[in-house]
Amino acid sequence: MIQKVVRIRSLFDRSAEREDIEYWLSRPPGERIEAVEIMRREFHGDLPRLQRVARIIQLPKS
Repeated sequence: MIQKVVRIRSLFDRSAEREDIEYWLSRPPGERIEAVEIMRREFHGDLPRLQRVARIIQLPKS
C-alpha cells in the first residue's frame, strides 16, 4: 500500500533544498543524467539534443 506523504513548510525554509541536493548526490551519475534528460524532453520536446546558440559580437573599429 502506498502512503501519501505531505510536508507543509515555510517558503523561507531552505531545508527542502538541502534535502533535494543530498538526495541527488546520493544517486548514481547515470540516474542523475537520466533525470536531466527527462526534464529536457519535457521542456524542449523530443529534439535529438539541446539547441546551441552562438552570438558573435564584434566591436566597431575605431
